[in-house]
Amino acid sequence: MCTAIFYGAGGGCFGRTLDLEYTYNETVTLSPRRFPLPFRRRQTLAHHHALLGMATVVEGYPLYYDAMNEQGLCMAALHFPASAVYPKPRDGGENVAVFELIPYLLGQCATVEQAARRLDEIHLCDLPFSADYRTTPLHWMLADRTRCVVVESTADGVHLYHNPVGVMTNEPPFPHQLSHLSHFANLTAAEPTGRWQTPVSRGAGAVGLPGDFSSPSRFVRAAFALANAAPEDGPACIGEVFHILGAVEVPRGCVQLPDGRTVVSHYTCCMDPVEGVYYYRTYHNPRVCAVRLAAVETSELLCFPLQQTFDVCRQN
Repeated sequence: MCTAIFYGAGGGCFGRTLDLEYTYNETVTLSPRRFPLPFRRRQTLAHHHALLGMATVVEGYPLYYDAMNEQGLCMAALHFPASAVYPKPRDGGENVAVFELIPYLLGQCATVEQAARRLDEIHLCDLPFSADYRTTPLHWMLADRTRCVVVESTADGVHLYHNPVGVMTNEPPFPHQLSHLSHFANLTAAEPTGRWQTPVSRGAGAVGLPGDFSSPSRFVRAAFALANAAPEDGPACIGEVFHILGAVEVPRGCVQLPDGRTVVSHYTCCMDPVEGVYYYRTYHNPRVCAVRLAAVETSELLCFPLQQTFDVCRQN
């Protein structure tokens, strides 16, 4: 369960939630230009665009959930459990493992168009990171400052879809999400009028908007909030992304799994490709924190632990 959005105002901010019942001790992770990015079936990238995003670092390798590069290209991986299909590696092919796709594209591409060409050249395949980290079924949203697309690998191959609404959740595949969204074309932010207006309808815009936490409902809710958001620039744009994603965040106890565990929105982030800043807040600390994408001259990963402790700005 996750939601990603592309907010076109202010140069194109990119945000997402991570909704899970567990964490992997992820950190905001900076891969500098000279940090070697190894690939299982391809040559190591000794020099590449710097990357900044959320990752679990395993054996010195950043397994990115989402990231942006210094050129302003942003990407997020979301769970796609029922529909994702990846073929096995191909002899002599341009094999790229699922866990390698974010660093592979962001390390070399500056725009969605360049990333699309790279996708045409590679063989995206099922090549696990390790015995403990098997291939996770994922799909991806990718955006530069002007354009947003969705990448899905299903039984009939790899597809790249133009994303006109700037939203992605989980299942079903993206074309079906758009089809489902069309059923809500008449939704309006205006209050009910005429005979539909009642004392309790005051301030009741978006009547009929789905409110549950299923993937199709979150897709509709995020698309509605995004479509009705007033354009903002600068810091206000960042705040608007957090407000929109707040409409789909999962509070503890609202989504319970059969084994008794509960799903929560462990973090919500917003990537600002203009200023090169990764903003985030965590479930236990709603204060927004920021990490800057600095062009540091080092070959070592830089990891910034998440601020998980609740704190308050006390004004008196």
